[in-house]
Amino acid sequence: MLNERAQSLLKTLIERYIAEGQPVGSRALSRFSGLDLSPASIRNIMADLEEMGFITSPHTSAGRVPTARGYRLFVDTLLTVRPLAEIEINQLEGQLQAGTVDRMVSAASHLLSDLTNFAGVVLAPKRRSVVFRHLEFVGLSEKRVLLIIVTPEGDVQNRMLFTDRAYTAAELTEATNFVNLNYAGLQFDEIRLRIREELKQLHADMSVLMTAALEAGSQAVSEPLDNVVISGEGHLLDVQDLSSNMARLRQLFGLFEKKTELLRLLDLSSRANGVQIFIGNESGLVPLDECSVVTAPYEVEGQVVGTVGVIGPTRMAYERVIPIVDITAKLLSSALSHRVRGDD
Repeated sequence: MLNERAQSLLKTLIERYIAEGQPVGSRALSRFSGLDLSPASIRNIMADLEEMGFITSPHTSAGRVPTARGYRLFVDTLLTVRPLAEIEINQLEGQLQAGTVDRMVSAASHLLSDLTNFAGVVLAPKRRSVVFRHLEFVGLSEKRVLLIIVTPEGDVQNRMLFTDRAYTAAELTEATNFVNLNYAGLQFDEIRLRIREELKQLHADMSVLMTAALEAGSQAVSEPLDNVVISGEGHLLDVQDLSSNMARLRQLFGLFEKKTELLRLLDLSSRANGVQIFIGNESGLVPLDECSVVTAPYEVEGQVVGTVGVIGPTRMAYERVIPIVDITAKLLSSALSHRVRGDD
């Protein structure tokens, strides 16, 4: 679509604009592009690029700035991504190693924000299925039993059961062994279908305990995590491109507060392969019309469970933000998978 000279000038213009935040004139293009072109030739190419919608000219300046379409061509075909330094990767890896799923998701969100100075967002993993890896009954008092549930992700959920009668330690051990032997790894709904016949092997009043455990366990394991974790929204107040439009900034913070529409965008991103970049209105969300969203899905044991991303102005250093998002997704995938396998 564009010849090499036009591509080179567009790439130079966008790089200068990202670095300096000022409209770029033909003199700067001549100096930084490395092309042996006359000022007239540069102006003609700029006019062609403007006519094709890749750049535009602000009313108060003779220079040009990139449009969303220009950024799109830039990130798709002209951008040279800079790999992160090994020391940066090691720092990231060290901060995503240990803790609960909630803590690692929160840490990833903070890291994305801290490294880019924009807003870091993470779509937390959904409960992959309403199952448990291990379950245990612990007697607390005459008619109170603590139900301990360990999920396949390694999270521990506790629920209190109030029973009609007291259970001995031997009975609770029998119930624990029976459930783990026969039902570990199954969905609670599937257990309900099988349980009526199989519980006849136990005492009738043990069935009451099992039924209560199923109900409490199903609720505990299916409770969602905080779906969208956002860190560093305040950084966007320092971005001149965004802070100059307070009405749009209020819309943006409203989007962060409600999260519902943002959740849809991140959920959509989780179904794609690799890094996705939404520039301006490509997100379909009006509050993000002056923003770019860079996302990447992350996995647990090969199954995509969520998305990490960065929200910032369209004038961002894509060559740095893209590898930060990509590496964070890969490291979070590794840390969560290790946690599930129990080998971290």
